Amino acid sequence: MPSHVPFEVIAALRFLREGIVQTILIVIGVAVGVGVVVFMSALLDGVQANFLTRLLSTQGQVVILPQRDASRPVLAPQSARFIRLVQPRSQRRLTVDQWRKLSDMLRASPEVAVVSPMVSGSVSIIRGAAARTATFQGIEPGPYFRIVTIPSDIVAGTSRLTSQDLLIGKELAEELGVSVGEKVLVRAAGGSIKSFDVVGIFDLGSRIFNERTVIGTLNAAQGLLGLVGEVTSIDLALVDPYEADAVADTLAAADRVRAESWIRTNSEFFTAIRSQNVSSGTIRASVTLSVAFGMASVLVVSVVQRSREIGILRAMGASRGQMMRVFLVQGGLLGFAGSLFGSALARGLLGLWMLLARKPDGTQFFDLAISPRLYVVAGVLTTVCGVLAAVAPAMRAARLDPVDAIRA
Repeated sequence: MPSHVPFEVIAALRFLREGIVQTILIVIGVAVGVGVVVFMSALLDGVQANFLTRLLSTQGQVVILPQRDASRPVLAPQSARFIRLVQPRSQRRLTVDQWRKLSDMLRASPEVAVVSPMVSGSVSIIRGAAARTATFQGIEPGPYFRIVTIPSDIVAGTSRLTSQDLLIGKELAEELGVSVGEKVLVRAAGGSIKSFDVVGIFDLGSRIFNERTVIGTLNAAQGLLGLVGEVTSIDLALVDPYEADAVADTLAAADRVRAESWIRTNSEFFTAIRSQNVSSGTIRASVTLSVAFGMASVLVVSVVQRSREIGILRAMGASRGQMMRVFLVQGGLLGFAGSLFGSALARGLLGLWMLLARKPDGTQFFDLAISPRLYVVAGVLTTVCGVLAAVAPAMRAARLDPVDAIRA
């Protein structure tokens, strides 16, 4: 051993080498614990990232809608009795007031990245004897495709649209028996009907969206639905998607519109994520504590087994602090070695999962979030955990009286 290596490191390595079986077993235990924690963290992060990506790629992060028609009280004339009668009014199809001016204002906002006006309404899609109800979304392809990733999710045909073209979801196309290049009739609730060419079939990974949505140009939808020059909503993509609630509240307070954020719309999803994080955090904490107690118990046994050696070292001039540091170094080395092997184990498990867990078509379910930072954090935390687990055994070793230890 080189002369510049500290005494504590030399003694710690010698103790670990002499109890090689114990050392190997505890390193294996630490490695399994680290491997499980890293594998679970990468898997859960990948699942959550995939869900968030799917959510953000199928809807605007803030959707601006017109205010609903409100019911107004009808007051009886002043008399001996005061009567109030509230008559609910039927909701007409609403459009966003002064949407062009509002869109220009939103484009100038530093918080907004994309502004996409839309006209949507219920229609019937007809091909031969088959008919299905769907939502017709009239969009401006440029900005809309920056929010909803239709071009990358086209499974047949193209995403290029003209006023005569239509994009249709995969499940809806299967139900109608329609393919790219064929024509369908689209009939609006008001009775107007128009023929469209199916130029593309998309699959956004959401069966509900795929079987209930058709997409055309804004002008085509305005004409078909009788809303020429109007829009029913404006979709926004934000610079920071997690500021959606604040942006929606600001817009709702400043303009006579409703503003819905994707976070509130999908509140149940975030509740599920929080519950998942709590449960996974509990599991990871339990595994970490088990590893820490395992290392502590092995080091306590090591102190008992090496009482004579500790006494001799103390008699030869080793201080209490040095003996304490010997076992702290042992704990750190066990944690560090376990983290290295555990990271390798986790990488192997992740590779095996990506190889075996696939969709029927052979593609991956989702990309795993395998970040080098995850391995670094695992290594640092496990090493620190090893040092902390060694505190009690180290203090016990430091308190041993040299004479009593040698006699024992």
